[in-house]
Amino acid sequence: MTDFSGQRPVIFGEVLFDRFPDGSVVLGGAPFNVAWHLQAFGMEPLFISRVGNDALGRTIRDTMHAWEMDTSGLQLDSTHPTGSVDIRIEDGEPGYDIVDNQAYDFIDPAAMPPLPDCALLYHGSLAVRNAESRHALQQLQQGRNLQRLVDINLRSPWWQRETVISLLQGAGWIKLNEAELALLAPEADTLQAQMLHLQECCGSELLIVTCGAAGAVVLASGGEEFRVQPQGHSEVIDTVGAGDAFTSVMMLGLLRGWSLPLMLEHAQAFASAITGVRGATHNDPGFYQPFIENWKLI
Repeated sequence: MTDFSGQRPVIFGEVLFDRFPDGSVVLGGAPFNVAWHLQAFGMEPLFISRVGNDALGRTIRDTMHAWEMDTSGLQLDSTHPTGSVDIRIEDGEPGYDIVDNQAYDFIDPAAMPPLPDCALLYHGSLAVRNAESRHALQQLQQGRNLQRLVDINLRSPWWQRETVISLLQGAGWIKLNEAELALLAPEADTLQAQMLHLQECCGSELLIVTCGAAGAVVLASGGEEFRVQPQGHSEVIDTVGAGDAFTSVMMLGLLRGWSLPLMLEHAQAFASAITGVRGATHNDPGFYQPFIENWKLI
């Protein structure tokens, strides 16, 4: 696999508030969740997004400061509000009601901070639903050697299959869940056939598919398949952000030069831990400390 040792991760996309049925409100957005975890693991990500000039936006900036995250890539928008999502839990799985024209839809390429010429870039599919942020992502990549990990989040009605497939072209690593895979590869009728079809279509080095309680499966470009399953039975509070937790540790593994089986083992362990808390992140450094020690990150 490509060696990213010593490189800084660049995270591009949405930051928003998840509003749960019980009235609780938790910071979220897949890119923000990934950046949050990477910061906890000592990777100092550069997070690029946009928030409204409102109380929620100020809360996000203050929270990032408290977590010692770099806020130089967090833009301020006086026209559009900070993003929010209403989450509903159906049969144990989260559903999402996502509003249009949020601040993260209008990321301005002219307002981005100095960027590294060579780095591991993470972005999803939701933040590029609008032309402004899509243009910013294109500008971010122009003239730079940025290898990409693309995290697919198909949130109706904010995606079209042709647009997503185009977005995946040239991505070294693609992560999605099995339901999203079935939507992007409807021609195939088994998980393995769907994975092979999508990988052949996009030419990725690794295709990472999370399968909920069944764990995850990874298909390498040479045809080798790797699987991981959860160990033990921990209490599940909600599954919001479990996929983001998994992705963050896969990125951590790329940046630390871990083997693929070790990445998967650690990613599954951390994703399982996140299902035991409300929301997609945890604001107690102590939550992360056992992983930091066990994975020898210090």
